[in-house]
Amino acid sequence: MRFWGKDRKQDNRKNIWIEHLNIDTGNWFQVFSACLGKMIAIQTACSEQVVKGQDWNVDFSEGVILFGNQKYPLQFIGSEATSSNTWLWGWENINGFSEKIIQVATHAKVVGERWNLEPLTTAEFTLDDTFNGHNLSIVTCGLVDKYCYYRGPHSGGAIFAAFSGVPDSVFASIDVQKFVSITTQCILQFHIDHKIFVEGFLSWNNTQYEWDNQTLLAHFQQDLKIEFEQVNNFWRICAMNTILSGK
Repeated sequence: MRFWGKDRKQDNRKNIWIEHLNIDTGNWFQVFSACLGKMIAIQTACSEQVVKGQDWNVDFSEGVILFGNQKYPLQFIGSEATSSNTWLWGWENINGFSEKIIQVATHAKVVGERWNLEPLTTAEFTLDDTFNGHNLSIVTCGLVDKYCYYRGPHSGGAIFAAFSGVPDSVFASIDVQKFVSITTQCILQFHIDHKIFVEGFLSWNNTQYEWDNQTLLAHFQQDLKIEFEQVNNFWRICAMNTILSGK
């Protein structure tokens, strides 16, 4: 693996949209549900437009990640260790990295302290299906503006790095067809609160919506009708259909 690059200024502004949702920010299940749609949309676009299956290289001292010949400002989120089956947050900074490249991880810790969200404030813990590099990176990047992330495998495990400087189209709002596709993918793959997921996804996408009892109407170019049912202590989608817009 080759290491080279150039340092760039980081943009670590907080994306506060999640705090406008009616969720318990001290509950990991709810916070993850709110961030997931946004980040799957971004990660999908990033894979298609930036990564494109190219070889990756990093230079932590310079603070960049490269895909092919293109380089982007890097932020170190954390790492998975195969031997101990543990996650270690980047803000613990055992490698002595520059503070400039752990700002996003540190921001997650600060938010975790304000929300009393333990997974964001515990330096090291055992990996499982809920708490792993992907899910922690989804929330970390979900809390800031215009960051993607990448899992870089190596012989001892994997690093997780956030990066910026990609085309704005990676963060562009999506149409109803992509929204339905990503929503279907996520509710099949992840254990989430579907109502929180949908409201978080629509809020990030700047798509207006309204409720009528347990039915949500989202105003894309074509309206999208989503019907929910309550199962135990969370909401589940039971029907999702596009309809002709009344606009």
